[in-house]
Amino acid sequence: MAENETVVITGFGPFREFLVNPSWTAAQGLKSVGLGKKTGVYIKELPVSYVKSKQIVAELWQTLHPKFAVHLGVARGSSIVLLEQRGKNSGYRDRDVCGFCPESHCCIEGGPEKLDSVIDMRRVSKQFGQPGMEVIYSRDAGRYLCDFTYYCSLYHGQRRAALVHVPSSGGLASAERLVPLLQALIRSMLQQLEEPPPTA
Repeated sequence: MAENETVVITGFGPFREFLVNPSWTAAQGLKSVGLGKKTGVYIKELPVSYVKSKQIVAELWQTLHPKFAVHLGVARGSSIVLLEQRGKNSGYRDRDVCGFCPESHCCIEGGPEKLDSVIDMRRVSKQFGQPGMEVIYSRDAGRYLCDFTYYCSLYHGQRRAALVHVPSSGGLASAERLVPLLQALIRSMLQQLEEPPPTA
């Protein structure tokens, strides 16, 4: 299998009330079902730690050179899937599970303030947004570990990354319903990635 046909999928480790993080359960489910014959899936659990997640994400891009990276995080109290368009570099003031917060409150010193995914998440959400509005487009990933990790990945991966917030409650929180939906969403993103760039 060609190295660049690999898709990296990450989920987070234990966090507050989530002794088993639903994002990591979803990542494991995606590894089981796969993304198609030609696409390899590599999964990695990220600790809810600024230092460690930043280091791991940089290493994943440098060593695996994946085609695309999908970061899954949990949206507390949400019953829908959120597709995040943008990662932000600064404004990180909440402490992680180690009690740490970056002194500079930012991801990458000197990096752009915002980075957007190469994927048009609004377009993806429109494909899956009906009925019942289970998939929503978002441009604010929340300034915590999910947003932080997303920005680092967009930075290291030339913006070939996605952040998907999975629900913590409601019918979609069950792996049986969530994993097939995530599989379809990621396939749609990969399809978009294959499209030729628009000509001016």
